Amino acid sequence: MNYTQNEKIEQVTDSTMVVGVDIGSQIHYAGAFDNRGRELTKRIFSFHNDLEGFNSFNLWAETLKTENKKTAVLIRDLVYTAVTES
Repeated sequence: MNYTQNEKIEQVTDSTMVVGVDIGSQIHYAGAFDNRGRELTKRIFSFHNDLEGFNSFNLWAETLKTENKKTAVLIRDLVYTAVTES
């Protein structure tokens, strides 16, 4: 589906948990936030790039969703851009 920027923003409500994932070739790192950007995790969650790793990620996300009384999870990959001074 192709959403406009505003449509994407409207998908994130008070009941949404946003999960950002830094994707690596072997290990991925995830953090969870509420709709206002407040961290819902005390530590970054790491998981391997295999079935067992993704199952542990799913369990982690579902547990956090329940603990924080959220009804939806939005997962986004994190893209970092290096900034250099001229």
